Amino acid sequence: MLVGIQRSTVLEGRTVPSQGKTEAVYRALRTQIESWELGPGARLSEVAIADRLGASRTPVREAIRRLAREGLVRFTPGEVAQVAPISLRGVRALFEFRAILEPAAVRMVTLDALSSPALLAPFRRIAEELDDVAAELGNGPRDESTTRFYAITERFDQAVIAACHNEPLATTIAERRGQTARLRTIAHADPRGMERSLEEHRRICRAVLEGDPDGAARELAQHLAETVRSIIDGLTRNAGRDGGLDIEVLPPSA
Repeated sequence: MLVGIQRSTVLEGRTVPSQGKTEAVYRALRTQIESWELGPGARLSEVAIADRLGASRTPVREAIRRLAREGLVRFTPGEVAQVAPISLRGVRALFEFRAILEPAAVRMVTLDALSSPALLAPFRRIAEELDDVAAELGNGPRDESTTRFYAITERFDQAVIAACHNEPLATTIAERRGQTARLRTIAHADPRGMERSLEEHRRICRAVLEGDPDGAARELAQHLAETVRSIIDGLTRNAGRDGGLDIEVLPPSA
């Protein structure tokens, strides 16, 4: 099942700083892919992006190739760069991979924190902020709570990556963050999805702070299982709606 947005959106006119052009272009493109401003199937024209960002084509080309290595961009015949499609098979493969890596990483971090309590500092702050968001739900604008929750969960993921002593493991997880982030909108299309994810993150943080490595790994694995289920349900439920989605259902053996 392939999902593609039938539009050729490019970045709005913005100027990036002269320093770190490749990094700035990369971050701008990645942000817009994650937010669906550049949806699946959108063409990435080096000339148009370079012109709108005030960069030369070289850093744009390098940024696009970096995004391709992370699975966010693909090249069609003729070396035309497009935002990678989203497929059921791809979603399943991504989450199977995450289910191997991320519980192992959070288990390592929790174990290491038993002898190095300073590692817990960011998780303690994150747990407090998650509690605040839980208390806010129903008492204020939901959009604000959702935006804050997304920012906190991103910090949680980055805290695990930063605290993980296994560099190859941490790097591999970090490189998949963009693929995961752009699926968030689908996972939380039903408001109950965000509330469920909030409670799951609170349980993961509690296990980390309580020094329970197996519990932290188990809660994170459960969170991933629930998230991929929501994403697949969302893709299936919304197939063909809104006219902007071009859905192709592929047979399992294809």
